[in-house]
Amino acid sequence: MKMMKWNHPLRVLQLAVFGTAVAVAKTPTQDQNAGRNDEKSKQDQSRPLIYPVSFDDCKTRGVDVITRKDIYHDGWIDLNKNGKKDVYEDPTQAVEKRIDDLLGQMTVDEKTAQMVTLYGYNRVTPDYLPSKAWFKEVQKDGIGNIDEHLNGFNYYDNNKMPGNQFALDPERLVWALNETRRFFIEDTRLGVPCEFTNEGLRGTETAVSTGFPVPLAQASSWNRELIRGIAEVAGKETYALGYDSLYAPLIDVVRDPRWGRCEEMFAECPWLVGEYATLAVQAIQAQGVTSSPKHFAVYSSAMGARQGYSRTDPQSTPRMNEYIHLWPWRRVMRDAKPEGVMCSYNDYDGIPIAANHYFLTEILRKQMGFEGYVVSDSEAVEYLHQKHHVARDQKEAVRQTVLAGLNVRTTFRTPDTFIDPLRELVAEKALPMEVIDARVRDVLRVKFRRGLFDKPYRSIQTAGEVALADAHVALSRKASEQALILLKNEDRFLPLAEDRYQTIAVCGPNADSVEYARQHYGPLTNDTITVKRALEEYRKKDGTSFKVLYAQGCEFTDDRWPESEILPMAPNAGERRMLDAAVANAKQADLTVVVVGDTPYGSKARRTTCGENNSRTGLDLAGHQDLLVREIAATGKPFVVVHFSGRPNALNWPNAVAPAILHSFLPGPFGGAAAVDALFGKINPCGKTPVNFVKTTGQLPLAFPAKPAANAESERSVSGYLWPFGFGLSYTTFNYSNLKLSPPTIPVDGKCRVTFTVENTGDRAGAAIPQLYFQDVVSSVTVYETQLRDFARVELQPGEAKVVTLEIDAAEDLWLIDKDMNKVVEPGVFRILIGASSQDFRLKAKLLVK
Repeated sequence: MKMMKWNHPLRVLQLAVFGTAVAVAKTPTQDQNAGRNDEKSKQDQSRPLIYPVSFDDCKTRGVDVITRKDIYHDGWIDLNKNGKKDVYEDPTQAVEKRIDDLLGQMTVDEKTAQMVTLYGYNRVTPDYLPSKAWFKEVQKDGIGNIDEHLNGFNYYDNNKMPGNQFALDPERLVWALNETRRFFIEDTRLGVPCEFTNEGLRGTETAVSTGFPVPLAQASSWNRELIRGIAEVAGKETYALGYDSLYAPLIDVVRDPRWGRCEEMFAECPWLVGEYATLAVQAIQAQGVTSSPKHFAVYSSAMGARQGYSRTDPQSTPRMNEYIHLWPWRRVMRDAKPEGVMCSYNDYDGIPIAANHYFLTEILRKQMGFEGYVVSDSEAVEYLHQKHHVARDQKEAVRQTVLAGLNVRTTFRTPDTFIDPLRELVAEKALPMEVIDARVRDVLRVKFRRGLFDKPYRSIQTAGEVALADAHVALSRKASEQALILLKNEDRFLPLAEDRYQTIAVCGPNADSVEYARQHYGPLTNDTITVKRALEEYRKKDGTSFKVLYAQGCEFTDDRWPESEILPMAPNAGERRMLDAAVANAKQADLTVVVVGDTPYGSKARRTTCGENNSRTGLDLAGHQDLLVREIAATGKPFVVVHFSGRPNALNWPNAVAPAILHSFLPGPFGGAAAVDALFGKINPCGKTPVNFVKTTGQLPLAFPAKPAANAESERSVSGYLWPFGFGLSYTTFNYSNLKLSPPTIPVDGKCRVTFTVENTGDRAGAAIPQLYFQDVVSSVTVYETQLRDFARVELQPGEAKVVTLEIDAAEDLWLIDKDMNKVVEPGVFRILIGASSQDFRLKAKLLVK
């Protein structure tokens, strides 16, 4: 068997912090548990744990180790322990028949237990394995799912936490999850398995999985296969590590860059979001893992990007919903069929989504055909009475959400806070049993489809082989490289000639920070190569290295943050000393690399600037970062700006004074290495922006796509973009030619092939990313001026040319929502535009639709 790679590059941090003892930690036996006196965890003294099968036995013998030989049979499990094969225990029976049989045997307590989440160790439950207390708690009747169990979030860096022995070892993690499954299979009346859910926006959220750039950075690659590959790795590692479901991807659409969660989304273009999200859901579920995308619905359209915890005030009309917020969901539901959905906290037009029958039942199930389960985003149920004030208490909130279509309450509270009022409502006939049966049916359907009733246990032996596999790590590095966008390159300042520089100064809050690769909703401990470290490790062609001078220069924010965003202040004495140290280094160096940007929610920085609950009132670089750039520029020495962010910041000062700007949204563990390789030309940055970069918040809203004349120039106000949607430079140049439409006239349900030639006219290999847009010349209602409908990533050697074929499907691509709110394709003339960005069209033709 392949041994666990404890010396893997992305595992170095764990060894440094915890030592190799973690890998050989001994698991107490059942007898030791009975009288255990663990000073590290007082909770264990009062809650003796139950795990009848030792890790060593499972390690040696595999998943066939059993404790109740009377219930495990060839090809089926006697889950209700009655000595016969019931329909729900028979894998050869149709899923709906199995559900009918099981529902017929379940009590109200057992049914309602399937409608709640138990958050895992150190989140809600104090137990890292089932305890004797579980025989008296909700778990005795089963549980819908257990979320984030033993994934290490909140405690992976605290080696006093007993759960670390599992969180930091893939094989022990799988063993512990198996033993937790065993409780529900063997120790509940009907043996209904639990489901293990987890987060996974940039890889599976554990301490032992492969990390990737954030979704906004992934999207910057404009590479479908990369998006698919990242999601595939997340699915493989999720399954191998013992989890069943990922809350991923986000299908929210960026509409305001002040929004804290921009980093978690793919783009501000709904078509591009739908394209990427469909690939991600398909790839995750192909690995046997449920994809539960979020947040349904109209979540990212908050007024002014305000982000109080309830996420209220979405400002969008029904027609805008169809074009922007619901369209990606309709595409994903049709083409990828996710098994789960997380509903959002926000209201729409006065009705909270979690209690909105129209959204959760009419739109999601009846219109979109969704057959899985809906879980609440944390506190979405509770907010009905705490924030939205449409329910008088928790009991009424439970009633409203269940009637609307919610299947599972998921939040950081004990399950009884939902279960007890739910059972009271059933007893009072305030919730009909047919409604409960319908909600539970959806949960059971997913569990049956995923095989949890038939093969509930996972292999311990394969966990260490899959997690952090070499191919997965290689893909992570590729993702960091392809996430890079060259925003500015005045007079071909980049790439740098390495033989010109002996001493390089590096400064800025992101120069030596690892936090951009370890925030919440993804892997937690990957060894991260910063720009400083990458420069120190860089080897020139002659084998020599640079002398690297480092001074941070400034923090991400200043001491007066966030008030200073409105009323900027001069640096205090301590901040002045930091700036001066960086400037002094720049004066000594041949080149300075200034690494600015954001630090995300979940990081260990003193203050965070992006991520959940980190919306802003401005878009400039936070704190004194702009001042740092200006003072480095004032030295007159060569310098370049590298920008790692969670949103498209307004980089007005860097754009004004820096000759070159290399950007990536939070770029993952290899972000620093990729940036340094790009600076010196080892790789050619060819990414494109999946969002607009605006100049100031006064221009907002200014998202792509936009209505006609919405972005009109004005002499009386700032206008135009810093960089538009779809923009990105390269170290080479590309020529577009020979556009042909075949045929040039199509019916309203027809298709048109769009072909053209792209040639690399420069002296370096690179990737051209031609984008296909269209304009509806005349329409019965106003529509978005220019809309994206296809793209390609074309790798070309110098002088090489390739014919690119894209497609327009009239029914899929050229529709609008008419005056009567019907989706139709109107006959007429459409302009077909091939561009290097949404503002740079190289080829144009007309398509007639009859």
